[in-house]
Amino acid sequence: MSSIRNPFRDKLLVVIFGTDTKAGKLFDLVLLWAIILSVLVVILESMDVVELAIGRYLMVLEWIFTIMFTIEYVLRIYATRHPRKYIFSFWGFVDLFSFLPTYIGILFTSVHFLVAIRILRLIRIFRILKLTRYFRESQELAKALWASAHRIAVFFLVLFLIVLIMGSLMYVIEGGVNGFESIPQSIYWAIITVTTVGYGDVVPVTSLGKIVSSLIMIIGYSIIAVPTGIITAEIARSKKDENMISCPACNHIETDQESKFCRHCGTKMASNKQP
Repeated sequence: MSSIRNPFRDKLLVVIFGTDTKAGKLFDLVLLWAIILSVLVVILESMDVVELAIGRYLMVLEWIFTIMFTIEYVLRIYATRHPRKYIFSFWGFVDLFSFLPTYIGILFTSVHFLVAIRILRLIRIFRILKLTRYFRESQELAKALWASAHRIAVFFLVLFLIVLIMGSLMYVIEGGVNGFESIPQSIYWAIITVTTVGYGDVVPVTSLGKIVSSLIMIIGYSIIAVPTGIITAEIARSKKDENMISCPACNHIETDQESKFCRHCGTKMASNKQP
């Protein structure tokens, strides 16, 4: 049984989920500004002075944005060919929680639920996550992070072992005093030291403790750039893959798009550039 196509639904799908048309670009632009302004409203609402002065207007703006995001959510469900897949996707949850807290806040009118309301209002700040959908660079960064996930996980495991060992060592050296009352407290000191934060609330006093502290500071400077290097290398590798062209004769991989002939067998190369 063939499904009946709905021209309006197909056009709506192109506008909402596509960016190649003029209408689609306009839709994304309006939504981008709505997200930015709505997040600004949430930030301003947290300031008591601003809330007292223009709180009523901020509330009106909040409801305008809430209704706008609600309509967007409903239209996305209507337009997509797989509504269930969208609803339970990451972006589906992001879109849902961009307006749901405002509606839930209406139900909590008792004074005992003021804390819950504050938490729900704070969730609205995550509307900023919707921004990443519209930037290619953020998508490339997300791909690089995902591709580097295993190496980053190993790095954090090694880092955890370092702070665990150093924290336990400092607990023994300092003798459970000078702020090193327990191993968890000593691990906390190791974390803020290896990350070069250095709050100064826990400080070693013994000479050996200062030597170990200096060592972990040096280690911190040495490893702080490791995650950046991993992600940067992955981004560079993906860019390199995009520029690669294959020889039709010997399948030699050529990274220079300007090459007209294969360096391996001399066969003429087909350009990988977009017309």
